[in-house]
Amino acid sequence: MAHVDAGEILPNEHVQRMAAEGRVTQLHRGHAYAEEGDTFEIDGTRFEVTDVTERTLGDLTDEDARREGSEDLDAYRERLARVHDSFEWDDDSEVVRHRFEPVGDE
Repeated sequence: MAHVDAGEILPNEHVQRMAAEGRVTQLHRGHAYAEEGDTFEIDGTRFEVTDVTERTLGDLTDEDARREGSEDLDAYRERLARVHDSFEWDDDSEVVRHRFEPVGDE
């Protein structure tokens, strides 16, 4: 278990702010940026990574999209296309889900 920089898991201030507000509770990335039990901090709130799971884009559901701050999977796909140059959705593309939650001080 390590303390990691929030920017390693959450790539920009907008996503970090959404996590701090509780609107983002997971993020899929191209590879693992943390391990279960790792912690990070945003604006004085400590978060713990509760799950790191390898998946494919085809595994993602509307619920996954909502946990990442989008209305549904279609909106999530559109968002990915906007923020990543030359992005093409491929159901077989491998991704890693990072789930996290705020934790109190021990």
